[in-house]
Amino acid sequence: MGLRFRSRAVWLFTLILVSGCSDAVQMTHETERGGVVTYIFKEDRGGPMGSPHRKAALKLIDEKCPSGYTVVRDGEMRGYGSMSSVEGQEGEVTGRRWGIQFRCK
Repeated sequence: MGLRFRSRAVWLFTLILVSGCSDAVQMTHETERGGVVTYIFKEDRGGPMGSPHRKAALKLIDEKCPSGYTVVRDGEMRGYGSMSSVEGQEGEVTGRRWGIQFRCK
């Protein structure tokens, strides 16, 4: 039980660290045996496969599934909107998110 608790504590700390710093990578759905992780990407900066946030998303999955995992599906998620306060770019900005649905082995 001690090892299981420690593993969950490490995973929780990592999740808080990743989500507390930014919304770039999120565990949007989670079950005991898997979930969905999403991350932001920009097409002009390498797209979803070249996004610097992909590595963090895969690390989050690795921590959730230490015995390995299977990707059930991945693809673009619904965009999100936010307001920009950058001069010359006022107004709504639409972001793009990529989702990875996975199942732990």
